[in-house]
Amino acid sequence: MNFFNYVSSTLVPIKNIERELICPICKELFTHPLILPCQHSVCHKCVRELLLLNHEDSFDAGSECSLPGSPGPRSRVPSPSMERLDRLARSGAFGFGSMSSPGWRRGSVTPRITTFPCPGCQHDVDLGERGMSMLFRNFTLESIVERYRQAARAAVAIMCNMCKPPQQEATKSCMDCKASYCNECFKFHHPWGTPKAQHEYVGPTMNFRPKVLMCPEHEMEKVNMYCEVCRRPVCHLCKLGGSHANHKVTTMSSAYKILKEKLSKAIHYLISKEDQVKTQISHLEVLINETEEKGQLAERRTDENFERLFETLQERKFEMLRSIEQSRTRRLDQLRGQVDEYQGMLENSGLVGYAQEVLKETDQSCFVQTAKQLHTRIAKSTESLRTFHPVADPSFDEFVLDTSREETLLKELCFGGVPDPPIIDLSRSRVYNEGLVCWQLAEDTLATDHQVLEYRKLGVEQDEEEGGSRWRPTVPVYGPSTVVCDLEANSLYSFRVRSCRNSFYSPYSPEVTFHTPPAPVFGFLFNDKCGFSSERLTLSKLRDSVESAAGMAFLLAAERVQTGSYMGLDYIIGDTGISQGRHYWAFRVEPHSYLVKVGVASDSKLLEWIHNPRDTSSPRYDHDSGHDSGSEDTCYDLSQPFTLLTVGMGKVFIPKASISSATAGNDHGNRVLPMPQRIGVYLDYEAGRVYFYDANTMRCLYERQVDCTGTMYPAFGLMGSGKVHLEEFIAAKRLSYM
Repeated sequence: MNFFNYVSSTLVPIKNIERELICPICKELFTHPLILPCQHSVCHKCVRELLLLNHEDSFDAGSECSLPGSPGPRSRVPSPSMERLDRLARSGAFGFGSMSSPGWRRGSVTPRITTFPCPGCQHDVDLGERGMSMLFRNFTLESIVERYRQAARAAVAIMCNMCKPPQQEATKSCMDCKASYCNECFKFHHPWGTPKAQHEYVGPTMNFRPKVLMCPEHEMEKVNMYCEVCRRPVCHLCKLGGSHANHKVTTMSSAYKILKEKLSKAIHYLISKEDQVKTQISHLEVLINETEEKGQLAERRTDENFERLFETLQERKFEMLRSIEQSRTRRLDQLRGQVDEYQGMLENSGLVGYAQEVLKETDQSCFVQTAKQLHTRIAKSTESLRTFHPVADPSFDEFVLDTSREETLLKELCFGGVPDPPIIDLSRSRVYNEGLVCWQLAEDTLATDHQVLEYRKLGVEQDEEEGGSRWRPTVPVYGPSTVVCDLEANSLYSFRVRSCRNSFYSPYSPEVTFHTPPAPVFGFLFNDKCGFSSERLTLSKLRDSVESAAGMAFLLAAERVQTGSYMGLDYIIGDTGISQGRHYWAFRVEPHSYLVKVGVASDSKLLEWIHNPRDTSSPRYDHDSGHDSGSEDTCYDLSQPFTLLTVGMGKVFIPKASISSATAGNDHGNRVLPMPQRIGVYLDYEAGRVYFYDANTMRCLYERQVDCTGTMYPAFGLMGSGKVHLEEFIAAKRLSYM
């Protein structure tokens, strides 16, 4: 059986694919779906609702959105993406700008939003000034939705649009007239011998799509190419001078063949793995049941834990209240007894009254017998009167309960267990003499308190059995990155990170290694003064990237080739020179760049190049080394005041006279290497040598002697389309001093 026939014979019924036909915003079947730049589809009406907010919804955070012509708000299934859109719209994150900005329409107070998050992948979609007009309709998806609707309402026939009542059932639809006909009406409206007889017709349908897909940027042009960078169809004007001028494109037929073959193979692979998918579904169902059971068990255990806490608190509360009551009773009894004692000191009452009666006794022996004891009591009362002191303290400070620590512990109660480890992000981390290490936190619903990064140098003598020096931790980091200082040059370091939550530490992340460059980072930006050609080079605002566009100036220069005046490189240099020491810098060259020269050059040589540009088509100009000699081998021993390496079309071209053992020989395969993602340059001024590295692996690609008699500058030469970005860490270091 043919491969494509096999795929066709295994198609699933149309009714089983409903989940793929639902708009992620309105949760309904797609209606005129549009393809976003991220390749997800959204209903036309949903995009319009996001971009054309009315005045009330744009400025009143408490109002509901009611679009013109809409009978009222449409009920929807809430989704995180819609909530995020609502927050962005109400917080003004889309931006309204001034009345002269493209975001405003003349004569209207309604702001026009051009940026929103894709509900499928959450990436921001920027439609620019053209707004919805730049989006393609997804006619393929639209046709599938229509077939689904027809399958769902198979009992309801499509009626002829031309019949007078009673209408007949349609037998065909005309894609040019965008109408459905019965047999008689089709013959009447498409008579033989007329242009209408050549119209394209299909079976009855409600989906009338254009016969030819037109370019949204150039509305009169048909799309006939496919941009592999943007992954979308384009027309020839887009490629010649539009936004896809420097992008790689292919013919539509080639893209159709390749994509259809890839899709068919992917479908075949999925179908061949049906048993595996069913096994995994069964495993997931077991996990669902297990999750349900263990979730209920966790709830019961949580109830039990809190009940025990409540019981403990109740017991402690009862004991404390009982202690307070006993202390209160005892103190009251003591104070009341003291009150009674002092009451006796008053005249005609208590002790004083009794003493007065004793004084009336005339019998001396009887008086002495009674007065001795009485005098002792009165002396004590007199003494207590002079040194009055309550027998009990009314304060209950000893029963004041400080529960702040316990409250803090209760608030910090966490049943999340040990947090998941973060992952170090290799794409954003950079390590030089200082290291910027970034990581991604685990996708966890519970926040972490902080992270701790640890690093160590590998390959040292101490702790040789452990493979390197001891781990050195950083201070707690409250974010997704940190900077490590004082790293040794030309050394291999290992890094790992872990998270902390409520004093519980996660396992360590997988260790990653970085090789530091052989010298400290040299910070510079592009020089926009010396020899900079603003006609052919475009410099970024921060001067950390430069782009050469193959525009009109390049074409005019190419026209002069017939008269003997050839095109030359457009040079740009760093804004800081080197007159001593060892220095390292790194940069990125865009893969689509045609020709870029990178390296170093002296100030005198740069002046010569700028004022007397060389012809790149000259027979004495060699692309491999940048030298103007006709033979590299004869000039190899001569020290030149410059060295440039050729990079372009995704390749690095190693000069023939390279002394690197890895690229020795004159074989073309050894001299042409894949272009690294990042390229590093190391200049040793005193030794007079320059080295070129793969900055990701610190593998030396090429080295050469260079004459460092003057001030040396980082130098770049571009021809045709190309772009160079300085390494972010280097550019940031230079910007901090501006």
